[in-house]
Amino acid sequence: MDHAAYTVPDLDEAVRFFVEVLGAEELYRSRRGPDPSFMPANFDVPPDAALELAMLRLPPNLNVELFEWGSADQRTQHPRHSDRGGHHLCFVVDDVDAAIAHLATIPDVRILGGRKEVGPDSPLVAGNRWTYFVTPWGLLMELVDRSRVQNPPKLVGPADWNRPPQRSTPLS
Repeated sequence: MDHAAYTVPDLDEAVRFFVEVLGAEELYRSRRGPDPSFMPANFDVPPDAALELAMLRLPPNLNVELFEWGSADQRTQHPRHSDRGGHHLCFVVDDVDAAIAHLATIPDVRILGGRKEVGPDSPLVAGNRWTYFVTPWGLLMELVDRSRVQNPPKLVGPADWNRPPQRSTPLS
């Protein structure tokens, strides 16, 4: 995967959160639009839409692209997790309790329900500890700590980050 991208209401605020709270590095910024022939054809947005974006790197293995869009008919409600197009961004952490304690000190971050732990009714992930939180501008995020899972499924994780990919068929 090259990157995940999210639209935010205030690019500067979102970049600050990713840099100061999550340890990201800002790589570059770019602007585009409005361009009535290019924007609808290439982004499926209204002709008057314009964007500013920032590309961030979250070591060791994730690039995140943040967009701030403007257009006359822009919708401002975030999709709920249960809505079509709902989404969240998840980070694996070594100690979810310490991560929650840190997030609790960040103004306007909402922790949803505290830390949870998967019980024995889900044996493949029993012991998995996690929580959701909402950023100050409304992006739903998750923290997961799999250190207590006995025989976890073969999810991609820290042990894979420096391993070269093995593909059975080329993507290009």
